[in-house]
Formats: sequence, C-alpha cells, structure tokens
Amino acid sequence: MSVSAASAFRALRTRGAGRWLVIAVPFAWLLLFFFAPFVIDLKISLADVRLAIPPYSPLLEWTENGMLAIRVHFNNYAFLFTDSLYISSYAYSLQVAAVSTVLCLLLGYPMAYGIARATPTTRHLLLMLIILPFWTSFLLRVYAWMGLLRNNGLINNALMALGLIDEPIQMMQTDFAVYIGIVYSYLPFMILPLYTNLEKHDLTLLEAAADLGARPAKAFFRVTLPLSLPGILAGSLLVFIPVVGEYVIPSLLGRPDQLMIGRVLSDEFFANRDWPVASAVAILMLLLLVVPILLFQRMQRATTEPGP
Repeated sequence: MSVSAASAFRALRTRGAGRWLVIAVPFAWLLLFFFAPFVIDLKISLADVRLAIPPYSPLLEWTENGMLAIRVHFNNYAFLFTDSLYISSYAYSLQVAAVSTVLCLLLGYPMAYGIARATPTTRHLLLMLIILPFWTSFLLRVYAWMGLLRNNGLINNALMALGLIDEPIQMMQTDFAVYIGIVYSYLPFMILPLYTNLEKHDLTLLEAAADLGARPAKAFFRVTLPLSLPGILAGSLLVFIPVVGEYVIPSLLGRPDQLMIGRVLSDEFFANRDWPVASAVAILMLLLLVVPILLFQRMQRATTEPGP
C-alpha cells in the first residue's frame, strides 16, 4: 500500500469515527432520558398496586420452590378501556389538542407569512416580539390570563365600563379559557417553523405565476401553500403533541368536571398513589402520540422526495 493510499485510509477511518462519535451523543441522550424512563414506566404499568414502598409489586419474584417467576399484570390496561373516566379524558385531550392546533395554524400562518415578507429590520423586530414571552415564566403567563378572564378581571371591567355588558361574562373555568391559554402559549411553536419554511421560498416562482396569468390568491394556493406544507406539518406536530398532555392550563383555566389526561395522570400518581394505573395511562398516551409522529414523518418524506 502506497503512502498516499494509507493516508487516505486513515483519513476515512478518522472521519468515520468522528461521524459515529457525533451520532453517539444524541443516541446516548435518548437512551438515558427517554428509553430508560420508558422501560421503567412500562415495568410499573405491568405490576399490581400494593400498600408498600414502592407502591407496586415487583416484576420478578422468587417462588416457594426457589424458582424465579415473572409476575405480569395486564389488568391495568384493561381497566383503562372499561372506565369511562379515562376514555373521556383521552377523547377530550385529543379534541383540545386538535382544535388548538387548527387555531394556532389559522393565527400563526398569516403572522409567519407577514414576518417572512417583511424587511430585514422589521423581521428581526417581529421575531423578537414572538420570542419575548419565553423570557417570562410559563406559570406567570397563565396566571396573568386568570387575572384577565375572571369575573372581576380586566376584560369584564373594561366591557362593563364601556356599557357593552350589564353583568360579567363567565370566561374562567370554560373551554374558551382553555383554548385561549393554549393558543397563546403554543402559538410561537407554530409560527417559528412556518417562518423558517416561508423565508426560504423563491419569490421568483410567484413572479412566474403572475406572468402566466395567475392572480395573487391563486398563486398563493398553487405555489406558496404547497411549498409551506413541511412547515405546517412541523408546527402542527410541535403544538399537538405537548397539548395532549397539557396539565397546567386546563387545571388553572378549565372546568373542574372536564379532565384532560395530564390531570388524570397526576391524580393517579400523587392523590390515589396508584402507580401501575398511572404508568399504564402514560404508556397508552405515548402510543397515541406515536401515530401522528409516524404520519408526520410519512407526509414529510412525501413532500421532500422528488416525484418519479
């Protein structure tokens, strides 16, 4: 082997080792902080509740004959499908997440489009205004909405002072308050992926569409909207997934008789101390979220891969 060939081989080997090292870091992170907690949660969900510390039965037990036995209980998952509380909580969580995602898209798309088409100076200012709420505590922002929406809050007082209403409007502890809080909190997660996509569009395509006789509205629906589909999918996923398990906003702004699955999960862990059922709730919620993730990946591949 010549000197140049040996040097090239060593360079390729070093490059390959560096590539594997870079890939190993996120894999190790996912293994430690996602896969390991998932396995622990799955193990607890297959146990039986006990009045002990920890409050669940072990997965492996020694029998009287000295044999190692595996004690697996699937009754926790069967209980979730027979109790109407969990079914309604899952359904309500999916409903809130879907409606909130649509509302964020309807509000976020025009905002992202306006930011992407603004001048560079104005664009930076608008982006700063979008990111600015993240500098304040999430909990404080939700409490601020409580002060705005309550019966003696700022909105009702202003409407009564203007003579538009005679008595306060009930806005707190309603679905309306939940949607307001969620849309306000998660709107930046829709705007930023959309802006990232829209900012990269080639504006000469719109000029070509205009030269071919397309009006602005038709050019938008035939050119801009299809090209922005990856941004729409990414933003929708970033909003839908965390909203399904949202706990703080429904607890503070929503109705006490309508529970989302995050509240049910918390009550099972801390109030009822039924860790196996709570773990089964978490595992089933994760499986429900895997479906939109897989659909997103499939649609993203369909939009990025070139056609035949």
